[in-house]
Formats: sequence, structure tokens, C-alpha cells
Amino acid sequence: MVRAIRGAIQVDANDRDSIIAGTTELVTQVMERNELTTDDVISVLFTATPDLTAEFPALAARKLGFHEVPLICCTEIDVPGALPRVVRLMAHVETDRPRSAIQHVYLRGAVALRQDIAQ
Repeated sequence: MVRAIRGAIQVDANDRDSIIAGTTELVTQVMERNELTTDDVISVLFTATPDLTAEFPALAARKLGFHEVPLICCTEIDVPGALPRVVRLMAHVETDRPRSAIQHVYLRGAVALRQDIAQ
């Protein structure tokens, strides 16, 4: 079965290290909480708020071993008053888990985005 997993993290600053560290934490948590390997991942779409321009979030996934997984980065729409410095992801995965067992991951300040599903 193909499932989509959402996640987001608010990073500390618009610098390469913060974006890589935050995205690494987010991807690692998504993988661990859903008991996935890179072979289970079909593709990952990353978005970053317009204030994050120092690095591509996908680089963190590449460093984690996502070498054969299609990855793409986009800019999140610039909504006035939106939470700043947020990296989001939507991963498409192959899993036997039912939708109700998928663990969506919202970390740091991004918990405020989805308090209904944030763990």
C-alpha cells in the first residue's frame, strides 16, 4: 500500500547547519516512528518557508542515505503571519500500516501547526 506521511520542524535560523540539522531530525523521526527504511520510501517533497534560503532541505535526506529516492524542494506560500523558519515534508511510502497507524511528525515550534496530530 502507498501512504503519505506529513511532518514539519521549525529550525533555529536561516543558515546551512540549522536547516540540515533540523531536516535530519525531522526525517529521522518520520522514519523511526513509522518503522521505515529508505527502500520503503517512494519520494519526498520538502517545502521551506520563504525565509529559509541557505540550503536545500533535501540535502539532509541525501546525507541520511536517500540516494535512490526522488526528492524535491519547493518554497511554501508566503502567508502573512505564518510560522517562520519551517521545513515541511510529505513522504510517499510503501507500508502495510493502515492510515490510522501512520505517525505524522511535528517537531519544535511546528507542533503548533497541527496540534490535532502532533506527537
